[in-house]
Amino acid sequence: MNIIIISCFYKQSMATTMRGCFNILSTLAIGLLALAAPLRAEFAHVANSLGTGGYVSAFRIDPTTGALTPIPGSPFPAGSVPISVAVDPLGKFAYVANELDNTVSAYSIDSETGALARIPGSPFATGIYPLSVAVDPSGKFAYVSNGSSSVSEYSIDPTTGALTPIPGSPLPAGNTPYSIALDPSGKFAYVANDGGSNILAYSIDPTTGALTSIPGSPFPTGPNPFSVALDPSGKFAYVANYSTNNVSAYSIDPPTGALTQIPGSPFATGFAPYSVAVDPSGKFAYVANSNTSTVSAYSIDPPTGALTQIPGSPFATGTNPFSVAVDSFGRFRLRGKLH
Repeated sequence: MNIIIISCFYKQSMATTMRGCFNILSTLAIGLLALAAPLRAEFAHVANSLGTGGYVSAFRIDPTTGALTPIPGSPFPAGSVPISVAVDPLGKFAYVANELDNTVSAYSIDSETGALARIPGSPFATGIYPLSVAVDPSGKFAYVSNGSSSVSEYSIDPTTGALTPIPGSPLPAGNTPYSIALDPSGKFAYVANDGGSNILAYSIDPTTGALTSIPGSPFPTGPNPFSVALDPSGKFAYVANYSTNNVSAYSIDPPTGALTQIPGSPFATGFAPYSVAVDPSGKFAYVANSNTSTVSAYSIDPPTGALTQIPGSPFATGTNPFSVAVDSFGRFRLRGKLH
């Protein structure tokens, strides 16, 4: 059984006319660090956007019980309203999108303790309202979706973890791009375009990291897609549609990255699905339903990618689940709740 971390919020939000959606102030963003040896998740990093200033909490995951223990020195300072966390594939660096000061904070991660140390030059400038950050599987590039309708592109210094904008960054990207995900091969990037009710698809230049729109992009979703996730084989993509209480499912064309809706898509969820995640085996998908305080669980059909609800689904969570994450090699289910 994999570790599942579900972050929850109470209903404290403000309408933002520029973004055309709700800006949830009490958010948690989960960053799980999976180390190559041993093959298990060592640390969890959580972005806390309420309270005085912004902070990142860091925890060690007990490999036997799944319990979380705060790391000495935690929480670590971040920018204003940190909303998303990503960790590079080697577990050396962590990146946090700070929504209200338009930056991304960068940290080195102590491999023994999990403690965070700010990288020289951090924080690095993004576009306006950075909402999601992702690192490509090679660890060479980082991307930030900005609610002001752009994607910031960076190369990562392999020694220091510092970010350098890629020429042409930021890239125009629809209307309120809310979430970004990269395929496991590092060939493609997908952006859930909340204000446009579609998903933007890009190819990634393996040398420069520059994004190029894929023919046929953007691809239609339901209204207000807030989250996008890919299965570990790179065959399927899933998008949580907040306003229609369902998940759009797509097959991914391997040569081009183009998306085709799977028969039966969209699949029903609970009310106001905010986040979707796929487990590392590719067998299961999970959706955090923010207004019903549940998580929907599905089995994934290997040939088609179609979703079937697991018996007993949806499962109860804390109040207003905002985000769901699955660790790479864990055996336990964990739930996080904002108090």
